[in-house]
Amino acid sequence: MNADERKFLAQADAVATASAVKSGKITATAVVTAALERIADRDNVLNCFTAITASSALAAAENIDNSIANNQNPGPLAGVPFAVKNLFDIGGITTLAGSKINADNPPATQDAAVVARLKQAGAVLVGTLNMDEYAYGFVTENSHYGPTRNPRDTARIAGGSSGGSAAAVAAGFVPITLGSDTNGSIRVPAALCGVFGFKPTYGRLSRAGAYLFSGSLDCVGPFGRSIRDMALLYDILQGPDSRDPVCTQRPPELCSSQLNQGIEGLRIAVADGYFATGAEPEAMDAVERVAKALTNVLDCGQTEKTTNPPKIGGLATVSIPESDRARAAAFIITACEGGNLHLDNLRSRPQDFDPATRDRFLAGTLIPATWYLQAQRFRQWYRDRIREIFQHTDIILAPATPIAAPEIGVEKMVIAGQEILVRPNLGLFTQPLSFIGLPVLCVPVQRPGALPLGVQIIGAPYSEAVILRVAAVLESQGIISAESI
Repeated sequence: MNADERKFLAQADAVATASAVKSGKITATAVVTAALERIADRDNVLNCFTAITASSALAAAENIDNSIANNQNPGPLAGVPFAVKNLFDIGGITTLAGSKINADNPPATQDAAVVARLKQAGAVLVGTLNMDEYAYGFVTENSHYGPTRNPRDTARIAGGSSGGSAAAVAAGFVPITLGSDTNGSIRVPAALCGVFGFKPTYGRLSRAGAYLFSGSLDCVGPFGRSIRDMALLYDILQGPDSRDPVCTQRPPELCSSQLNQGIEGLRIAVADGYFATGAEPEAMDAVERVAKALTNVLDCGQTEKTTNPPKIGGLATVSIPESDRARAAAFIITACEGGNLHLDNLRSRPQDFDPATRDRFLAGTLIPATWYLQAQRFRQWYRDRIREIFQHTDIILAPATPIAAPEIGVEKMVIAGQEILVRPNLGLFTQPLSFIGLPVLCVPVQRPGALPLGVQIIGAPYSEAVILRVAAVLESQGIISAESI
């Protein structure tokens, strides 16, 4: 393989990689071998991976090459290497979920549903990825397996809890990965590493075979380098699954064919109030840049359909009431459900937890039941208020994180002159949205010479196709992109 081919594979998205394999320009074996070599060359610094499945990956690649040679359809992701957060079951491998305790468990007997669907589509699994213990965190500074470093600046965090998943894409190890999102664990690392991260509607993708954290909040979703990858992955991963009791029976809605439909007539607004405070100016500048780009495309008359005058980047603003309370309620539900899930081990093996995780789980076990019930009641009220907003708005824009990636080990940050803790507050703008299961795509805003920042494109439940259409317009204008390092 020559240098140009190696460079192509390190930067190509999944669609381009699969196309090259299916057309015979390159073999799946060569693609997977190159990915394994990139990982071996650089992951000793970044620490994205907790396990490499080289033997099975090369065997799968060889099978794909054989199927192509026999004129068989290898699938839409033929030969595309991928990796998954280590809370997804992989047959024959113990599911760590970022913990020391789970290392004592027997290997999984079958693949998680979403892993199996990617394999069926021709993708090749090359390994498992680092994360915050039991998905409880926003930094991927794991006391058992070490911190994952941000490929954009290795002195900085990758975000979490799906930090390994975002960093592996940003580093050019693989074009696509899988992660999970409870309070922002896909969107935060996507923003800090400068890649695309998609949290679909709660229950849209099966969680069967994924180690849960907070069952009433947990979602799974993909990371990638392009919007067409996000659409294709979402299309492949959709579908009912009886193994996940919350997985919707709603028929799949394929999005790839809708990407070029444009955004004419869409009502797009920018979240103000809670979502316009508590962030560094550069985070709000990223939102304004996206808003201006969309304003230039939209029919100028669209803002007349909203109740507020244009305020940010030419778009109207909307206020999402009581979002600070929504975040507080999400904290309560997360801590209670997580603490209850791990109660036995908290009693018998407290010393084997990451201290930061253990203390928060213990606090969750002490929260009064009345608080949990009240948080769930408020959840319904908040969901109703958001439903009202989406009666006159199709898409809402908001920052993904209040700052760019902080340095590893830093405990506090200063926002608007106030010193606050890093770990809980990186999810400042993500928690109120996952609290009610909204679909959100985090898109990386191009900032030459600066650290990445992400913007959330938020839609009503099951509006993933509309979200992706908006992102496709921004990508076509060069406003957003995910370039590998």
